[in-house]
Amino acid sequence: MARFYDRLTPELTQFIERQHVFFTASAASHGRINLSPKGMDAFRVLADDHVAYLDLTGSGNETSAHLLADGRLTIMFCSFDAKPLILRLYGHGSVVRPRDTAWADLVSHFELMPGARQIITMRVESAQTSCGFAVPVFELKHARPTLTDWADKKGPDGIAAYWAEKNQTSIDGLPTKLLE
Repeated sequence: MARFYDRLTPELTQFIERQHVFFTASAASHGRINLSPKGMDAFRVLADDHVAYLDLTGSGNETSAHLLADGRLTIMFCSFDAKPLILRLYGHGSVVRPRDTAWADLVSHFELMPGARQIITMRVESAQTSCGFAVPVFELKHARPTLTDWADKKGPDGIAAYWAEKNQTSIDGLPTKLLE
C-alpha cells in the first residue's frame, strides 16, 4: 500500500493543492514532539523537492524552535473526500523571517495575511503515500477567520508584543530567534 518517492510528482502536487488542511511534526533531540494542524491558503510547492508554508502567529512557536535545534520536519496531507490518500513529506526545514534576505522572494508566493510571522521551508528528501482507508470522509463548511481577525485587531504593535511574550521560546525552553 505505501509507496515512496524521491520527489513530488505532478499528481502529488495536484493532491496537495486540493487539500484544505495539513499537519506539521517536528522535534528536537529532547523534549516534546510537536504536531500542528495548519489551514488557510498557506502552503506552496515551490519545486518538486522544495515546499513552504506561511506561518501565522499562534499560541506557540514550536516548529521554529525545533528546526533551529534539529532541522527535521514531517508534513502530512490527508484526503477527507471520497478518494482516500495520505501523503507525508520528509525532510529538513528552515525558518525565513521578514528580516531575512530570502523573505522578499518567498513571500511573493503567498497572499500576506495579518499575523504572518515567518515562512517555513522544507527540502523534501522523500515523500510517502499510504492508503488512508480508515480516514473518515468530511465536508468542508468554510475556513475560520478567527486567527486573522484576532491578528488584525491586535495590529502590528500588539502582534510584536505577543511575539515577545509568547513566541520567544518553545514550551521546552528552546529559543525561536523570532525577534533577534
